[in-house]
Amino acid sequence: MITFILNNKTIKTSEHSGTTLLDFVRYQQRLTGTKIGCREGDCGACTLLVGTLNDDTMEYQSITSCISPLGNAHGKHIVTVEGTNLKDTLTTAQEAMKANYATQCGFCTPGFVVALTGFALSNSDKNYSNAIDAISGNICRCTGYKAIEKAAHQVVEKLEHQEKNSFKWLIDNGFIPEYFESIPQRLKDIEAKDLNQPKGKYVSGGTDLYVQKADHLADNDVHLIAEKDYLKGISIENGICTIGTNSTVSDLWNHRELNSILPNLRKHLKLVSSEQIRNMASLGGNIANASPIGDMTIFFLALNSDLTITNEKDEERSVALNNFYQGYKTYDLKDDELLKAISFKLPTAQSFFNFEKVCKRTHLDIASVNSAIHLSVENSTISEAHVSLGGVAAIPKYLHDTSAFLTGKPLTSETVLEANEILQKEISPISDVRGTSDYKRLLARQLFFAHFTELFPNHFTLNDFVQYAQ
Repeated sequence: MITFILNNKTIKTSEHSGTTLLDFVRYQQRLTGTKIGCREGDCGACTLLVGTLNDDTMEYQSITSCISPLGNAHGKHIVTVEGTNLKDTLTTAQEAMKANYATQCGFCTPGFVVALTGFALSNSDKNYSNAIDAISGNICRCTGYKAIEKAAHQVVEKLEHQEKNSFKWLIDNGFIPEYFESIPQRLKDIEAKDLNQPKGKYVSGGTDLYVQKADHLADNDVHLIAEKDYLKGISIENGICTIGTNSTVSDLWNHRELNSILPNLRKHLKLVSSEQIRNMASLGGNIANASPIGDMTIFFLALNSDLTITNEKDEERSVALNNFYQGYKTYDLKDDELLKAISFKLPTAQSFFNFEKVCKRTHLDIASVNSAIHLSVENSTISEAHVSLGGVAAIPKYLHDTSAFLTGKPLTSETVLEANEILQKEISPISDVRGTSDYKRLLARQLFFAHFTELFPNHFTLNDFVQYAQ
């Protein structure tokens, strides 16, 4: 029995746990403010909030419900736009949208309102940049974004005086209704025990699987693993970072120590997806998806990561990520096995990491080509190199030959240009909807050059590579 609180109502349902949360909300509960748009997590019209009770504190995150399994709502507080409403008056987010003429046809408006409410409830700094991040996964096709940005700015201005993490302040200032104060105790009272999980397709966040086969998952057994504690957590010990495969991109985003070690981490992760998807997408799912253009796979390949794999007998084995993929959508994982953790050596003061991506939409889009690099440099000589590229082969590509060539070479433009020649021999892109093979070769070259101009601005400029590019 799936048990959770939907707005101000306790739900107990025997509905199939693989059904999408969106369909349950609209068709079973008739809460039609949550809209059906793309059904791929791209437009944000179906945005909901998921509240989780952690140590007597509620933590709310926005998600796209069209690609989220109903079973993942178990034991949580789910909030639709109807659940944000106040009696006989507009909420702060609703009023901001109205006052700034930020709505026209209205189809996208509920998603924006929910996302802005989630921003108010979040633990993030209440600044304009974070407010824009909060609505980065919401599309409006008719109003124009300047009015919506003004609405976000109005919300931020009102939040400037918020007492830290105070539900009472948010209630008193018209952000959320009063019933939110009762949710922590009510979640304790419903005592949502672990779901009885059948054997079936492993599903964590579902952000890729539900794009591909939502109907199939709704009709067949799924084994939801998003709440498995042994697959969670991020630890740093003896210079090694170990990340549970259930960890989300947002878990990386919010990890203070990792952000201090990788100062551009949030800049890189912003290229991966919108905030809604970052809140849902598991890192293990991105790796097991085996997409040739999986952003986080390319990210971890360049960090020379290892995978810990477990089976039903709790037996574990380790495999290098750069040897994990065997062919298109195939990899070294048996039917009874599960990815447990990702681990890598942390960059040092002498090492440098960068991630680049080209896609049609800056955020929340599939890459045409993506790339990452991790270099260690001593006395202007590259002592270690790891380069990865996506969108240029049948698998997420670790460039063994290019990485080996760079190792031991001086950090010069000649080295970079020679390495590109080897890189071009290692890749085999095909023409598809995201570009021709020639275009992808061009992108691979330019992203490779961009790594060096980004990481070593005192060594390289674009002019070092212009002659070659011409």
